[in-house]
Amino acid sequence: MLRAAVIGVGSMGANHARIYNELEEADLVAVADVREEVARRVGRVYSARPYTDYRCLLEKERPDIVSVAVPTKEHFAVAVDALEAGAYVLVEKPLAATVEEGKQLVKRAHALGRHLMVGHIERFNPAVAELKARIDAGCCGTLLEIHTRRLGPFPSRIRDVGVIVDLATHDLDIMRYLTGSEVLRLYAETGSHIHTCEDVLSGLVRFANGVLGVLDVSWLIPTKIRELYAVGEQGMFRVDYVTQDLYFYENGFSDSQWGSPGTLWGVAEGQMIRLCIRKQEPLRVELASFVQSVLEDRPPPVRGEDGLAALELAQHLRLSGQSQEVVRLKRLQEPAGVYPT
Repeated sequence: MLRAAVIGVGSMGANHARIYNELEEADLVAVADVREEVARRVGRVYSARPYTDYRCLLEKERPDIVSVAVPTKEHFAVAVDALEAGAYVLVEKPLAATVEEGKQLVKRAHALGRHLMVGHIERFNPAVAELKARIDAGCCGTLLEIHTRRLGPFPSRIRDVGVIVDLATHDLDIMRYLTGSEVLRLYAETGSHIHTCEDVLSGLVRFANGVLGVLDVSWLIPTKIRELYAVGEQGMFRVDYVTQDLYFYENGFSDSQWGSPGTLWGVAEGQMIRLCIRKQEPLRVELASFVQSVLEDRPPPVRGEDGLAALELAQHLRLSGQSQEVVRLKRLQEPAGVYPT
C-alpha cells in the first residue's frame, strides 16, 4: 500500500483526497493547504493529518505518492520539493506556469528517477478511451479532422491563467493522444472581452499525419458544453464529455449526379449509433492508473513530456493570437533514453 498525500485541497484536491482514501492500494496519510480550516476539515473527513506547510508534511510523513493541486503558479516549486522528498508526483494540469518551468520539472523528475504524471483528466473519460480504441482499429477509416468545443462561464477558481492554458490544454492533449502525431503549424484568433487574460479562442492546428484540429474555447458562454467530433472517411464520432456518451454517424456515400460529364461521390447522411459506454468517474480512473504505474514501476499514462507538449502548444497559440501569424513548429523532441519505445 502506497502512502499518499495531497497538497492543495480546494475543490479538485479534495476529490483527490477522497479517491486516495477509497483506493485499496493507497493510504491517505496527510493533506496540506495554506488555509488551516480547509486542511483541518478535509483531514478530519478522511482521517488524514492536516498541515498548513506542505514542506513539513513532506518531511514528517515521507509519502510515496503526492498529488499537487495548488494554483498553477505554485506547481513548479511544490512538485520539485515533492520529487526531492522522494515521492512520485501527479501534478494537476497545466504542468507549470511557464514552458521553461515545465522543462525544468521534467528534467528534475528524470534526474531523481521519479515518475511525474500530469492530470489531463479527459484521457480517462470512458467515452474518450473507447473513441481512441475505435480510431486505432480503423472504425472511421482515415482520420481527417478533430473539432473540439469547450465552452462555458468563467470559473471562479481561476486566478492566474487564461482560457488557453486552463481549457485548451485539455483539447491539445486529447488531439495528440488520438492522432498519435505532433503539430506542424498552428494559428489562433483570441480575445479578452471581459477578463484580463484571453477568454475566447478559435484555433487551428495541423498535425504531421495530416489531421486538422479545430479548437473552439470560451468563457463567454452561459452554459457548459464539452464536445469532440472526430471525422473520418467512413463517418464521424461525437463525444459528449459531460454525459460520457459516444455516437457514430455513418457516412452514407452519395452517388448523386451533379451534372455531366460524370458522377461525383459525396457524403450523405447514414445511420447514427449510440455506443454502449460503461460510465466511470474519470478522476478515479486517473488516480488508479497513477497508483498502478508506481506499483509496477512503469511510465505513467500521461507523462511529464505530454503535459509539457500541451503547455508548449498552448503558449504557441497565445503567441499566434497576439501576433495574428501562423506559427510553424519543429517536431517536439524528448530527452534521449528517458523511456523505452
